[in-house]
Amino acid sequence: METDNVTPQRKRTFLDRTISTRELIFLLALVFCVSPLISPPVALLLGLVIAQFIGHPYLHLNHKATHILLQASVVGLGFNMNVTTALHAGKDGLWLTVGSIIGTLILGTLIGRLFRINKKTAYLIAAGTAICGGSAIAAISPVIKAEEKQISVSLGTIFILNASALVLFPMVGHYLQLDQTRFGLWSALAIHDTSSVVGAASKYGNEALEIATTVKLVRALWIIPVAFLSTLIFRNKGAKIKIPYFIGLFVVAICLNTYVPGIQPFSNTIVHISKGALTVTLFLIGCGLSGKTVMSVGWKPVLQGLLLWLIVSVGTLVAIIYGS
Repeated sequence: METDNVTPQRKRTFLDRTISTRELIFLLALVFCVSPLISPPVALLLGLVIAQFIGHPYLHLNHKATHILLQASVVGLGFNMNVTTALHAGKDGLWLTVGSIIGTLILGTLIGRLFRINKKTAYLIAAGTAICGGSAIAAISPVIKAEEKQISVSLGTIFILNASALVLFPMVGHYLQLDQTRFGLWSALAIHDTSSVVGAASKYGNEALEIATTVKLVRALWIIPVAFLSTLIFRNKGAKIKIPYFIGLFVVAICLNTYVPGIQPFSNTIVHISKGALTVTLFLIGCGLSGKTVMSVGWKPVLQGLLLWLIVSVGTLVAIIYGS
């Protein structure tokens, strides 16, 4: 009887130690990501490794944490920009932005039909590719009354491709010898999420980062008209549309940095902290991509997202190189 009583206690103690060890490894990795020793792509890779081998001990908090950190880091990066430069960058990418958004939505819907993917899932993947990844999906999904499974599949597809873009885009940019302006514009138009756009551009250079962030956030404003259009396509009148307020705060940050001299001495510190927050964001995104999450997506949505992404990436790159 004594042996029977001791064994469960030992099992509980061992389990407690296992959970504590997992949390300790996660927290140490998180601290490591805050340090200047790690780049955004490496942080994402580290998160992926943790997701596959030990799991995310705070997965239930992950979505909210990445959402807040991403918005805060993007606003902070506005203190590294100038109004004149930002307006010029936004103007240069305007027509490419409009053309690529419309073309991507149409093409994504057609590919979805070809592979016989659920209409709402295919539309969310197309919208995420066309505008700003997970933010667009989060804003449009309630408008079209998408189910949880449809949202999860579309988000999983976009996150998988985002992880690839963060590593591949700087490599392609250096191989093709793209200058800072062209790379910044290309990454803003062809990479899904703002986090990966900023991560890839920051790896390429400060000028690329400034252009990419500005053009991407101008692109993100298209969530609003596309959301209204979606209510007509899916005939869901009266649906509530979520507006990304952090874009307005980003504009305020640029104006403060340009016109308020008292802010400028602190700008470098704010930008440094924001880049660190972005690195942590990418680490957390990687931690959320477990093998189970990837497998639950299925091959058809991933193939739709991949084909659509390749067409958009190559198309915008050709337009940028030969159109300028």
